[in-house]
Amino acid sequence: MEHIDLYNLLKERFGEETVLEHVVTGDPAKGLRDPFILIRCEALPDICEFLKTDERTRFDLLHCISAVDRPEYFESVYHLFSMLLRHWAILKVRTAKTDPHVPSVARIWPAADWHEREAYDLMGIVYDGHPNLKRILLPDEWEGHPLRKDYTFPEHEHLREIGL
Repeated sequence: MEHIDLYNLLKERFGEETVLEHVVTGDPAKGLRDPFILIRCEALPDICEFLKTDERTRFDLLHCISAVDRPEYFESVYHLFSMLLRHWAILKVRTAKTDPHVPSVARIWPAADWHEREAYDLMGIVYDGHPNLKRILLPDEWEGHPLRKDYTFPEHEHLREIGL
């Protein structure tokens, strides 16, 4: 399935107020294209459940989740692949920087568990409904989220304090 066809399928199923836009970035003249579908944050679990179970899509593999710090908001980016149908998709949701919350998809794709924990640990995005949302890379006592653009690194070396 072509990405634009997937966008139209989602728009027909969930509506224009939920499936916001289809964007292609990159330089198609050079064979570089990176299409994604922007959806409303609160609709993420329903859309992902549909994408995993519908016979036309069958996205059985969550390849990765990325968190992006944009000037006005955070993005959570989902790279999906169908092993059976051999097609892929990229979904994006946006959340406020002041209180970033995104619904968890860990019940849909168990692999999301560690991806969401990493995004929480490094960017501070809270994945609502996650079964075990806690730090995965940094020590529990670490303050802040070091991949945020507004993060101020401590002046001391934290690892020496904990004996490493």
